Amino acid sequence: MVRVLIADDERNIQKAYRSDIQDAADRYSLAGTASRCDDAVVFADSAGVDLILMDINTPGEYNGLEACRLIKEKHPGIKIIITTSYTDLRAFDKARECGADSFWLKELSPENLVDIMDRTMKGESVYPDRNLDVMLGQARLSDLTAAEIDCLYKLIEYVSVKKMAEKMCVEESTVKTHLLHLCRKTGCDNKAELAILAANARLAIPDLHLMDVEDQG
Repeated sequence: MVRVLIADDERNIQKAYRSDIQDAADRYSLAGTASRCDDAVVFADSAGVDLILMDINTPGEYNGLEACRLIKEKHPGIKIIITTSYTDLRAFDKARECGADSFWLKELSPENLVDIMDRTMKGESVYPDRNLDVMLGQARLSDLTAAEIDCLYKLIEYVSVKKMAEKMCVEESTVKTHLLHLCRKTGCDNKAELAILAANARLAIPDLHLMDVEDQG
């Protein structure tokens, strides 16, 4: 029997996960529920758990990625599935760096959670396709270039063209060109409208750019 820890601060998500575990009671049991990733780290140290469903954004000292790294360093045998409702492509790479076994998008994954759990417990590493079917106004995320997507992330995080250019290591004119192309593709009239569109699409996980996973530890 696989003992599952739910690490998520949303009550409705906790309820849905408990229901999934109950529906697969022949192979999964609920080990516990944590609303803070800090508590998940403590739980992994003190109680029997085989699999953790770890949300990225929870209150506390650690986010889900940081908690994943800490747990994997001490308990590499515990399987961890990172979960999120954001469509931030950068999170896939950061999750791998932290040692996450799999990654599940709550609202976009074509597979249900139990299928991902089953595959993960069998030793698979299951991550979403990077060509996500996400609409941004009149464009799909997959229609944008890598540079344009990076520009969108920087727009959400910094807003200022000068700061965006600095963080992207390009000229301000290059940033303005990317923004012009993005507005044309998405149907936005200006930078502000584009920023709101990207934020409403949950394109960027808050403060993900501050999570320098490789430098921690």
